[in-house]
Amino acid sequence: MAASTAAQPFKGNLKKALSGLRRINLDGLRWRVFDAEGQVLGRLASQIATVVQGKDKPTYTPYREDGDMCVVINAKDVCVTGRKLTDKYVGNLKERSLKDQLAKDPTEVIRKAVLRMLPRNKLRDDRDRKLRIFEGSEHPFGDRSLEPHVMPPGNVREMRPRARRALIRAQKKAEQTITGTTKKSSKDKTDITE
Repeated sequence: MAASTAAQPFKGNLKKALSGLRRINLDGLRWRVFDAEGQVLGRLASQIATVVQGKDKPTYTPYREDGDMCVVINAKDVCVTGRKLTDKYVGNLKERSLKDQLAKDPTEVIRKAVLRMLPRNKLRDDRDRKLRIFEGSEHPFGDRSLEPHVMPPGNVREMRPRARRALIRAQKKAEQTITGTTKKSSKDKTDITE
């Protein structure tokens, strides 16, 4: 029994993971791996859309399909900013929030985010086939030469300006109260010694 589990390390749906690969000409394509753990959904999706279209290559042409294969792992650990988990809804109706969809199928959240960033033309289906998303860190493409994609550093402000100013004011006030109490205590000590 142990030999059969060692022969197949991928525990997910292998048929679904490999579907549509025969339609793609895999010659000369790079296999890029995106780790979604701790990444913001929109920024990750825009990077994936760039690679799937082939915009990161110097030979990019809008009417040709030159994009690379993208394998996204750890889809269940993707993050969103703000209150999007409760306020953002999936689909037309307010039936399922983003939090519920991430619990049900996190791969579909990333797929929809990437597909909605692609141009709506005849190449969209081919680009969708080049996108493989997995919930965990396991995937069946271990025999390929995989390149990990390094996300570029983003200039993201950590805090809104108004909140940042309020935090600075609170820190200054705390410092003043601390220095004020030390000045008073030092004055008290000088009175006692005299």
